[in-house]
Amino acid sequence: MHTNRTCIGLLTGAALLMGTLTAHGHHSFSAQYDSAKPVDMKGTVTKVEWTTPHARFYIDVAVAPGKVENWNFEMASPNVLSRNGWKKNTLEIGTVVTVAGFMARVGERMAIAGAITGQDGKPLFASAQADLAR
Repeated sequence: MHTNRTCIGLLTGAALLMGTLTAHGHHSFSAQYDSAKPVDMKGTVTKVEWTTPHARFYIDVAVAPGKVENWNFEMASPNVLSRNGWKKNTLEIGTVVTVAGFMARVGERMAIAGAITGQDGKPLFASAQADLAR
């Protein structure tokens, strides 16, 4: 009987800990991004990170003659992107894209991508989460 109580206690504790870790691993839009600070910019893709919990890509944006800033944009998880037809190479380095999104509350040149449009004007990505902020 004592062994069963110990086992149940350990399993319950482990379940609670896992739930806490999962909650800390994901963030809400409003906790991370500011819907009052939209961004809209055009740049060249320099890097793509196909990682969990969120994929990211980076673009070089010309902000003044001879001055370029590198911006970091968050997208959905690779799993969500895959379910929507994306592959690791959908957004290729060197591609010119226009990105609309929202600034991060913390961090310079960091935002969430609400929409990505290719140089040909074709939509490449739209985030339901970022669209809710509009």
